[in-house]
Amino acid sequence: MSGDALSQDPAELRKRFDNTKPHPARVYDVFLGGKDNYPADRTAAAAALATNPRGYLDVRHNRDFLRRAVTRLAREDGIGQFLDIGTGLPTAENVHQIAQRISPGTRVVYVDNDPIVLAHARALLTSGPEGRTDYIDADFENPAEILEQAAKTLDFDQPIALCLVAILHFIEDDVAYPIVRELVAALPPGSRLVVSHLTEDLNAEKIRGVQRSYTERGLTFVLRTRAEVERFFTENALALADPGVVPVHHWHPDHAAPVPEQPDPALLATLDAIDRSRYADINDVTDADINVYAGVGTKA
Repeated sequence: MSGDALSQDPAELRKRFDNTKPHPARVYDVFLGGKDNYPADRTAAAAALATNPRGYLDVRHNRDFLRRAVTRLAREDGIGQFLDIGTGLPTAENVHQIAQRISPGTRVVYVDNDPIVLAHARALLTSGPEGRTDYIDADFENPAEILEQAAKTLDFDQPIALCLVAILHFIEDDVAYPIVRELVAALPPGSRLVVSHLTEDLNAEKIRGVQRSYTERGLTFVLRTRAEVERFFTENALALADPGVVPVHHWHPDHAAPVPEQPDPALLATLDAIDRSRYADINDVTDADINVYAGVGTKA
């Protein structure tokens, strides 16, 4: 990992850190069973789960889509470079771990603007010896900086997979579409765009309740239709890969989502709903559980 992007003064990072407000990356970490979150994040997650008791399936199936997409791109399409924006807190099976297991020389650049993510990225996002992994401390709304920093690690003459997984629903239309255009325009032919996005098309009542619980806590939360998600591909002249933009659990399912090791039943009975959900087998899913679209497109 290069030092340039990670050399910020710790005191400056502390000034940016506010654990009194929920942050999307840390709320996501709550649902994934992580430890790097705070009461405000857990309160936001609990409120969302109270509204939609099986909402953890959206989070974990979103993560499993990333596993499947990176695996297919690395193994079947020969993609050896990934730019993952809004990566969130490092967790089991990050992009570089998946891709470098298939192709050890893969290069991966992660981007996030949360100081907690930055601290953990420094410690955990370590490349294998043949590849390279870097982390950029930058905001999605500054694509020029992202592209400039990413070019220190990635070769923009070779195809790159741009991963925008569970980030765009935190961005309003007037920002999201132009920035995706700018990012995709910088990618060479053969590159891919990987997107997952929350929607109210599928189970509107459940996800609208989740939306209210987040917006009440100051988070932007934009639910888009299938057509609005497809727009990220079509207006950038990207060819959607089969099966198109579909509910996340229908995107090339392999029914191989890892099943967490189960605790003692007596212990399980003492856990609250959030902590119990981390032990659930997400292969037990129906269309009524999911509120996330996913798709992958190719730049000609």
